[in-house]
Amino acid sequence: MELNRRTVIAGAAAAGLAATTLGSTAEAATGNAGRAPSRRLFGTLADGTKVHVWSLANGGTRLKVLSWGGVVQSLEIPDRHGRYRNVSLGFATLEEYVAKTPYFGALIGRYGNRIGAGRFTLDGTAYQVNVNDGVNSLHGGAQGFDKRVWDVEPFVKGSDVGLYLYYTSVDGEMGYPGTLKVKVTYTLTRHGDWRIDYAATTTKTTVVNLTSHVYWNLAGEGSGSIHDHELSVAAARFTPVDSGLIPTGELARVAGTPFDFRRAKAVGRDIRTAHPQLLYGKGFDHNWVLDKGITAQPVPVATLRDPSSGRALSIATTEPGLQFYSGNFLDGTLVGPGGHTYRQGDGLCLETQHFPDSPNQPSFPSTTLRPGQTYRTTTVHTFGTRG
Repeated sequence: MELNRRTVIAGAAAAGLAATTLGSTAEAATGNAGRAPSRRLFGTLADGTKVHVWSLANGGTRLKVLSWGGVVQSLEIPDRHGRYRNVSLGFATLEEYVAKTPYFGALIGRYGNRIGAGRFTLDGTAYQVNVNDGVNSLHGGAQGFDKRVWDVEPFVKGSDVGLYLYYTSVDGEMGYPGTLKVKVTYTLTRHGDWRIDYAATTTKTTVVNLTSHVYWNLAGEGSGSIHDHELSVAAARFTPVDSGLIPTGELARVAGTPFDFRRAKAVGRDIRTAHPQLLYGKGFDHNWVLDKGITAQPVPVATLRDPSSGRALSIATTEPGLQFYSGNFLDGTLVGPGGHTYRQGDGLCLETQHFPDSPNQPSFPSTTLRPGQTYRTTTVHTFGTRG
């Protein structure tokens, strides 16, 4: 196979997929290096706050980001023939993002994933945070970071372009202690990689678990099921959950179960197996315990490939966990920007993170952040084609 562009992150093969390349296009060749991001008005909130959409392109990748929730409104990459499609699920209007809560493309915080009963204790003090998922707290509560307007500052650094996103979460917001100052950096590199760097500081001891909630469909938004996408995850264990999707504390082996993605396989191959964990989640909605653990630099941990288009995605991260959600609760009531309804399995999420309910699980890696410390994590998405 001719390599028409750079290979996907070195080491991706270790996660179960051979190195891939993007097809040759004029844009990929030029890379759009040094082109400053641009913005336009996307909509206005009921209180008069203006929400903008920022457009940036580099290395053959095109990205649109909203100041509302740091949402990735679209991410376009070419297929094996150089044809572009938006590969992230979303909405066409601000009103839909405000009214509906599937977390399409959003920045998630203050705590990504679930906290059992919305309760935890820090240094002997009990806290009750907002409950918005049955009896549990999900993705920071009913008014999490995905429903806040972020300050956005564009940048050009050498051959990279990107956005700095800033948000200050005040002490007590959604019940969380401490004023948390957050800076998230979205970078499009000259190779077309999308890099996310998260940073935060706090005035009081608190818990933090930030992530991105893009729903991927590498065949293209609105194209139908992702069950034929091939996924690999470099993880020998996962965290089983109870009926409320809260981890039991066990680190179970994936061997011999539908949760074994150590070798790439179709997402839908085992998804209808009558495994108790799949019944709880109505599919996959679990945290994988990455073999590498916490690392100082991003390490490749997962690959995703769409056989029909040849598009491929490699994910590298510093985080110890990966939440794979197979779009189980998409029910045909949401309509994407292309005019197609989203049904169960029409997109999937690969959320790099610390583990769910870590504040209540002493054996899990800690999500506690104290004054004087800086929370930092990085995740890199590398796009390519194969076949």
